Amino acid sequence: MSLSVEQFAKQCREALVAEPGPAGRVHVVELVQAALKDPGFVADALPEGTPERKVLYEDPDLGFTILAHAYKGAKTSSPHDHGPSWAIYGQAEGETVMTDYDCLARPEGDQPGRAKRTQDYVLKPGDAYLYEPGVLHSPRRDGATRLLRIEGLNMDKVKRQPYVAVE
Repeated sequence: MSLSVEQFAKQCREALVAEPGPAGRVHVVELVQAALKDPGFVADALPEGTPERKVLYEDPDLGFTILAHAYKGAKTSSPHDHGPSWAIYGQAEGETVMTDYDCLARPEGDQPGRAKRTQDYVLKPGDAYLYEPGVLHSPRRDGATRLLRIEGLNMDKVKRQPYVAVE
């Protein structure tokens, strides 16, 4: 029997309550990796027709949010962080090229922050990666992809500051 989204959310909640902070988030990365190995879970969480951003679960007490993302074609993002939140990207289908950045300057007023590229790596199906608050990264998808993402806060409710990549 496949893991349901509700069961997965309960496991994530239990991990984050038992181990608040980075240790709990690392445990959630492991839960994401295990869930992505379950074809029934992936089919349930990321069915055909999933939009680019769909909230599957938002915890009423802890605030973490589980999202489904499906991209039909190529898509690139600028360097960004998740403000005061952490984020876990879990690749379900396709590949995402992630780029990490060093922060050269945080955004100030109407000036975007500046970021310098440090490394690229590929998230393949089954991979999951944790970005702690303030860590700059950018995804690039060259074709159709599906992923599960968990945010420490629902980023729909957080104003994010822009960054530009510099050499």
